[in-house]
Amino acid sequence: MLNYAIDPALARPFVPRGTELDSFERKTYVSLVGLRFARTRIFGKIAIPFHTNFDEINLRIYVRRKEAGKLRRGVVFIKEIVALPAVTFIARLAYGENYMSLPLRHSIEMSSRGGSIEYRWKLKDREFRLSAQTLGDPAFSKEGSLEQFITEHYWGYTTQPGGSALEYHVAHEPWRIWRAGEARFEGDAAHLYGVELGRVLARPPESAFIADGSPVQVFAGNLIE
Repeated sequence: MLNYAIDPALARPFVPRGTELDSFERKTYVSLVGLRFARTRIFGKIAIPFHTNFDEINLRIYVRRKEAGKLRRGVVFIKEIVALPAVTFIARLAYGENYMSLPLRHSIEMSSRGGSIEYRWKLKDREFRLSAQTLGDPAFSKEGSLEQFITEHYWGYTTQPGGSALEYHVAHEPWRIWRAGEARFEGDAAHLYGVELGRVLARPPESAFIADGSPVQVFAGNLIE
């Protein structure tokens, strides 16, 4: 997870109706995230052959909204990349997410003591790479830390055709976090995300870490009234 502080004006066009930008210590963040899905099931039961284990690269911002007096913190995905067209089709159909399919591969060398992770993907003749190595021992995020802010947003929001917004709940236990060294993104980000976001991703990240995942449940979405 590579995290970059950005001008809020760059993020606002992606904010769905009924939500507002979330911030940490008065900073707006965008994160470039590489992750691996494992043993994936639809409705918690149905496994699609050859589509249970796969990689994803996503670029996301952070939003929030109040519901019944309680604050819901969530993420908005600017773009999500997977190698499997069927996953792209289902995610677009069920949630309206901005998925695209590209050749994507990984190299993960991790143990209980840490290790390194690398994701590579390609768009036409352009190659991209996201990589990091662990530093120190893993630990749960400290209360009020940037790591907690980035990893503990338990809602997802997407803009739907016509301008309405879909809200869905994402449930998982808090993750253990390693600080990341030599964390970097390589490639022409402007070609994927536009010129302005490309300039952001061309900089070194403001923070980077590797999260040890856990079982995750994604619930059906509801339109925000």
